[in-house]
Amino acid sequence: MAPPVSSSDRHQNVTRDFHKQRNKYSLPPRFSSAEQQNLLIVIKMSNSSFQLSNVFDVKGKVALVTGGGSGIGLMATQALATNGSKVYIVGRTEEKLKTVQQTYGKDISGEIIPIVGDVTKKSEIEKLVKEIESKEGFLDVLVNNAGIDAGKLTPDGKDAEEMKKNLFDEDSFEDWSDLYTTNVIAPFFLSTAFLPLLQKATERTHGWSATIINISSISGLIRISQGHFNYNASKGAVVHLNKMLSAEVQSSGLKIRINAIAPGVFPSEMTTGESKDDQKSELPKEHKGDLPSQRPGKESDMAAAVLFCAACQYLNGQNVPVDGGYLIQTGT
Repeated sequence: MAPPVSSSDRHQNVTRDFHKQRNKYSLPPRFSSAEQQNLLIVIKMSNSSFQLSNVFDVKGKVALVTGGGSGIGLMATQALATNGSKVYIVGRTEEKLKTVQQTYGKDISGEIIPIVGDVTKKSEIEKLVKEIESKEGFLDVLVNNAGIDAGKLTPDGKDAEEMKKNLFDEDSFEDWSDLYTTNVIAPFFLSTAFLPLLQKATERTHGWSATIINISSISGLIRISQGHFNYNASKGAVVHLNKMLSAEVQSSGLKIRINAIAPGVFPSEMTTGESKDDQKSELPKEHKGDLPSQRPGKESDMAAAVLFCAACQYLNGQNVPVDGGYLIQTGT
């Protein structure tokens, strides 16, 4: 029988085996001073790539936000401009745009510049392109946010006659046409008109930096009408338009990323009916606790989504819901 091994001998054996394995598979335990310096530089560079200022870096970018005078458009504007972007905001009401510039464009690292324009007209879109081209020569970020609603209908009824009255008699072709013109057709023509300036932005940085962000909606993803068939159908069209544009632009060889954000319940003129003097909106109390998140979306929630889409060059062709769990609750 072999003599018993003491605890000290066992420790020495384990230590000896450990050093044998380390010497066999690891780098030499000592580095030259030059190697150590290079290693420190590599580690420092690796760590810096994880800093928020680098992960979500939009400093110096040129952006254009349609409907940037209130609601989600204003949230996108502030997210970009506060972090160093020059943001052109487009809308039909000059007073609103100037209020945004004067209220939120001070003491920030970026800029907010108003442009009065109607994005439902091709001639106006062409003017926008020419103005950005003459002033900047390129466009890094296009946010297609401008959108409208046509009010709610009652989708149910006690019988077929009542349901027909609620849905057919109370709606119009004009309402559907207006919604599709603003919510679907305008983003298509804006996106295609700005392709040359977006491509120029990417060529300046040698990556996939140029991006289009389409503001869709969870209303375009859920199976119920929520009382507005026309609006939900238009937002469903935006979701598919986003997918098609991304696929076609990528197949053409252009390095322009196209993604969409699908907001849930956020304070805006569409959800509250109005904006205050500061162009902000506030949801009524009945909308504040009926979501899994037990609150509506905050400005910072939308800002995080906008910066993610603007900065992440590995994100393309996606529709990102930011909804506090609404889709989990409602189903798609």
